[in-house]
Amino acid sequence: MIDENLTFDDLGVPAGLVKALASAGILKPFPIQAATLPDSLAGKDVLGRGRTGSGKTYAFVLPVLARLTQSTSKRRPNQPRALILAPTRELATQIQASITPLTDALDLRTMTIFGGVGAGPQITALRRGVDIVIACPGRLEDHVKTGHAKLDQVEITVLDEADHMADLGFLPAVRRILEATPANAQRLLFSATLDAGVDVLVKRFMKSPVTHSVDSAQSPVAKMSHHVLHVQSDTRLPVLVDLTAAPGRTLVFTRTKYGAKSLTKKLIALGVPAVELHGNLSQGARTRNLEAFSDGSAKTLVATDIAARGIHVDDVTLVIHADPPIEHKAYLHRSGRTARAGAEGTVVTLMTDDQVRDVRDLTRKAGIAAKVTKLRVGDPLLAELAPGERTFVTPTVKVVSDDAVRRTGGGSGGRGSAGRGRGGRTGGARGTAGARSAGGGRGAAGGGASSGGQSRGASSGGGQRGAGQATKTRSQGRGGSAAPKTYSTSTPGASSRSAGAAAFSAGSRRSR
Repeated sequence: MIDENLTFDDLGVPAGLVKALASAGILKPFPIQAATLPDSLAGKDVLGRGRTGSGKTYAFVLPVLARLTQSTSKRRPNQPRALILAPTRELATQIQASITPLTDALDLRTMTIFGGVGAGPQITALRRGVDIVIACPGRLEDHVKTGHAKLDQVEITVLDEADHMADLGFLPAVRRILEATPANAQRLLFSATLDAGVDVLVKRFMKSPVTHSVDSAQSPVAKMSHHVLHVQSDTRLPVLVDLTAAPGRTLVFTRTKYGAKSLTKKLIALGVPAVELHGNLSQGARTRNLEAFSDGSAKTLVATDIAARGIHVDDVTLVIHADPPIEHKAYLHRSGRTARAGAEGTVVTLMTDDQVRDVRDLTRKAGIAAKVTKLRVGDPLLAELAPGERTFVTPTVKVVSDDAVRRTGGGSGGRGSAGRGRGGRTGGARGTAGARSAGGGRGAAGGGASSGGQSRGASSGGGQRGAGQATKTRSQGRGGSAAPKTYSTSTPGASSRSAGAAAFSAGSRRSR
């Protein structure tokens, strides 16, 4: 049993780092941090198992920072001293957002490395010298092969969401990367499950690891309520519109990229500010859409499973499985986007007649006792699941390509190492016609959504809040008036580089 009154100082976190945490409003450790920090700070290899939203980011960030601040080694060109591997660009971006306030206070230099953006700025940052590299395996291995990244001075390596890396087929690259680091370096591995591939990594690269399991991702969260809504095919969309028009952040999951594109377009046309996230979007569009969702410009994100394991955004009150997943593990990982950091959340699964047996098996394997309701449009249950006034905006939808956005001055996304966010304009007239980009940033991580993490000490009952949320940048015309909000979307049937913009007028209409 972990003492709830433990402080970071009690756990052995160095005084300078405790001070930096306090400056960021981070005062109290989460259970997984309290469990793992004594061993990881002592230099032991640690295997941590915990669900998303359990606070595991700081469970590995703090030992990395502690080791580097106490080390006698110096920053060198092309030779990082610490390495954090993540399966997706979004997760790498958000780890960067969480770590930056602390590294700034400790005078440590970090950078992100992932594909989908130019390699030049990454090479330049490596040449200048960095302390911590936060990377996806593929692009990092490219830099290792070309000699721009040398891993022989790495003192500590972290593998975050190792099971997801296995799912994405990254383990061969991860093995080669680990083989390039010193054999006596410390290694921390965090994974929701220990499937065969992850277990091989543990046995091959970790020295007598200490295992800590806190709040297993294979079990449902106690503060999460689960509901199955039995709908007809023709009522599925009206139900989705009703739920997503309610206040609060909503995350909607579909099985396919086309499904995410199509549903986003329909929601926008019906007045719900929504953005999409899937593999067919360019990196710039993904960055803008995540920023729009995290800063509240768009309150609904429609995503494939890439977001189930790749983004950490606090205050998601409702998760909707518009398409039930095939595996129960995917259900739990998707659902874990809500009820983060001790908060409450609601999970809704839409089920049509031909999905009854599959959904029954899914909830049974997931250990979920979900209430099944045969639903009709306008059912009072919808207001119970998503309370509050339904609000719609009047959309003016137009589809433009990424190239068109660039030609008209659209915001650039995800470029290179440490820099400033920059909003962009679409449209011709400088005064009023340009549509305001909801994201665009260039930064160490190429922009990104707010990161789930630690709690502010002064807040009552809130979960830990991640230091370093992405900053929303706004572009205004010279006349002084802000342009309409823009959400990046792709169009069904368009190429993989296609991203559209749906501009919403300032007026809105409300439904009680």
